[in-house]
Amino acid sequence: MQKTPMTGKGLLQLEDELRRLRSEERPAVIRAIAEARSHGDLSENAEYHAARERQSFIEGRIQELEELISTAEVIEPSSLSGSHIKFGATVCLVDEDTDKEITYQIVGLHEADIKQSKISISSPLAKSLIGKQEGDTVSVPAPGGDRTYEILSVKFV
Repeated sequence: MQKTPMTGKGLLQLEDELRRLRSEERPAVIRAIAEARSHGDLSENAEYHAARERQSFIEGRIQELEELISTAEVIEPSSLSGSHIKFGATVCLVDEDTDKEITYQIVGLHEADIKQSKISISSPLAKSLIGKQEGDTVSVPAPGGDRTYEILSVKFV
């Protein structure tokens, strides 16, 4: 079975979502199905069909989360060190075209969130950064053409 790398924080978020789906969402949708059934003819009951569709989504997500959690390989960035970029690294870059500084943490696929400056290990930028170190320059393919970044710092926090 292939392991899924993620941070401890990412694993906690998945476990919280699973707990919420099991304890809140699943019972709520079961009540909604029961209520819709009480309205009579199920063949033309939009509430019933919507509730069943929601139930299907919830059960699918529960299965997905259970599998992710069972295959999780927790890697704590604070326990890592070195000068080369790897999973968990927080990297400060400067865009050589705009001179804009940006900072990203490289995390697992299921915890990536660009709004929180967390990029997936499988993203083009992360793939370009892995193995590099402070002072290196990387070129990343982008829809508008290649972007070039200089690595200003690498931290494991």
